[in-house]
Amino acid sequence: MNRVSVSCEGLHLSYGPVVVLDGVSLTTAPGEFFALLGPSGSGKSTLLRVIAGFARARAGRVCIDGRELRPDEPAWARGVGMVFQDHALWPHLTVRDNVAFGLVERRLPRRDIDRRVGEVLDQMAMGALAARRPGELSGGQRQRVALARTLVTQPTVLLLDEPLSSLDRALRLQMRQELLALQRRLGITTIFVTHDQDEAMTTADRIAVLDEGRVQQIGTPIALYDYPATPFVASFVGTMNMLAAQVRDFRGGKVQLTVPGWGDLAVEGDADFAPGRAVTAAIRPQALRLEVADAQQDARYSWLPGQVSSIEFHGAFARYWVQVGPHAVAVDQPHHAGLSKFPAGGDVSVGIDPALVRLFAR
Repeated sequence: MNRVSVSCEGLHLSYGPVVVLDGVSLTTAPGEFFALLGPSGSGKSTLLRVIAGFARARAGRVCIDGRELRPDEPAWARGVGMVFQDHALWPHLTVRDNVAFGLVERRLPRRDIDRRVGEVLDQMAMGALAARRPGELSGGQRQRVALARTLVTQPTVLLLDEPLSSLDRALRLQMRQELLALQRRLGITTIFVTHDQDEAMTTADRIAVLDEGRVQQIGTPIALYDYPATPFVASFVGTMNMLAAQVRDFRGGKVQLTVPGWGDLAVEGDADFAPGRAVTAAIRPQALRLEVADAQQDARYSWLPGQVSSIEFHGAFARYWVQVGPHAVAVDQPHHAGLSKFPAGGDVSVGIDPALVRLFAR
């Protein structure tokens, strides 16, 4: 399969006074699994529809493999295949006929249609169910049919608009792995829309985080998680404790902060923040440590007294909500078999790793 790139340059789209896309620019690499991640209303599905040709931007351009697409150019002429959130299968047609539909519309010879439909159904492990109708299939099977119907047309770009959102959690995890394995095997450039950060983080090579029609940051899952560029990305990708603070000084390679209700805190940083500057200190729950109140404290951490208010059990780890002064902070600790040594209501010390605090101007 010919691997192609997709680029969007300065896309603007509004519905009346509502701005949906506000100067969106991004480029995928050939064969890349690229995710568009953001909350509802961020513009990610609209962006996918513009790439497919189902919506028209009022400014900007879309290119596939360097070729600029005409605004009125249909999806089939763009070499784009799209899988919709609701699968959009014809309920009165069999699996085979649903998959063949796009090829019949293109008036391919019957022999070629039968061969290509058979190949893609076998590839999706759906050959034995070819005579069934969508109503006789499970959610995962309908998802495979929707993918097969798109792939049989041999697109160079695969667009997925939250295709797993209607599935239950267990099936969603299974289909996520199947989808990733299929994409890797075919090498097809794929753009995947989701509001589920776990889906994006576990499947995508790179992610574009959108909010209010703007790209907030583009990067690998690790880069977005460890080095968020904005407070929005920091809070949307993973869980983040966000604390209002003020810069007191920059001394010895560390930014000296005052956190209301906590007191002073020194974190690693640079001299970009002048004394008196209002900032947000962002700390991941796993960057914090818990110890019982009277335990010996690791000098590499800054320690503050707190009290456990509640506990969430996540299997591999427990999330402790700890009241530290006026702030409730989340602290993740690995789970080990047996009872927690940090019961609700217990006094604890919270340790902050100065190297893992991110600062954002306010």
